[in-house]
Amino acid sequence: MEGLRKVFDDLIRFETMLWGAIDTALETESGLTLSTFNLMWIIDSTPQCRVYDIAEALAITVGGTSQAVDRLEKAGYSIRRPHPDDRRSSIVELTPDGVAAFRKAEPVFDRALARLIGEPLSATELTHLAGALEKLRGVIAR
Repeated sequence: MEGLRKVFDDLIRFETMLWGAIDTALETESGLTLSTFNLMWIIDSTPQCRVYDIAEALAITVGGTSQAVDRLEKAGYSIRRPHPDDRRSSIVELTPDGVAAFRKAEPVFDRALARLIGEPLSATELTHLAGALEKLRGVIAR
């Protein structure tokens, strides 16, 4: 059990440190937080993106996601449009300002990932890590 506790501790601490380092880089170089970037990334890559889609992608509640989208709208980075097929939901889209801010932040994010994960790990280690994390997420998602 002690080995599993150490792995848990290392994983959680690494996630916290990784989030902080990427968040700092993004805020410094692009003015976006990692939370904002994450929302924008999902919206940008999801056709006819709904709040529900974002919540599913981030594994958070729809209520919390709706509040985050509200903040994104207030910043002028997104808008909600009526869903053409479902009157109960809306489509979330990035505004032109949102697209510009996201495109500016993407290379900052990619450089931080390369520096903090890609460079320290070999291609084989990265493949193994990705596979292990996917497998563990699958256990929790059941």
